[in-house]
Amino acid sequence: MSRIGKLPVNLPAGVTAQLLDGNVVKVKGPLGEMSQKVDPDITVTIEGTEIKFARPTDLPRHRSMHGLYRALVHNLVVGVSEGFTITQEFVGVGYRVDVQGQMITMSLGYSHSIQILLPSEVKAEAPQVKKGENPRLVLKSCDKQLVGQIAAKIRTFREPEPYKGKGIKYAGEQLRRKAGKTASAK
Repeated sequence: MSRIGKLPVNLPAGVTAQLLDGNVVKVKGPLGEMSQKVDPDITVTIEGTEIKFARPTDLPRHRSMHGLYRALVHNLVVGVSEGFTITQEFVGVGYRVDVQGQMITMSLGYSHSIQILLPSEVKAEAPQVKKGENPRLVLKSCDKQLVGQIAAKIRTFREPEPYKGKGIKYAGEQLRRKAGKTASAK
């Protein structure tokens, strides 16, 4: 039995779930409404404040989907009740980030600034930082996959390098640093 798949998904207060035709789970909460299509082989049951998942056989395909769909529905429940937040730090001299509505403008040491238009489901803010601190970008959404994908896309513009640690990194991320070259001693 899948360790993840056998755990029920608990619905917090203020969150409701429905099972629609075609094995689609629809979750509604204070932050929004989302749905996830579940493979027809996986049986979904909603009992009170719990969503349970069952698989028909122990075939590798059924075992892998059992935990996958339970995790996806759990992410929906957490998303519509609490939401997901990703914080990124811009480490480097002259690196800046500015948010105006759904448009993010970044200055990352190139000859031009980079602009990204965010989808309406994602909210961004660039809090004011004290002098000497790195600029930060905070992305919030109820869709975990979407906010993670956007954060990964932003990170690709300047990935952290291992020698000085410059680049766009996630807050709290520990970078693996390299020593670099040393002068030869004679």
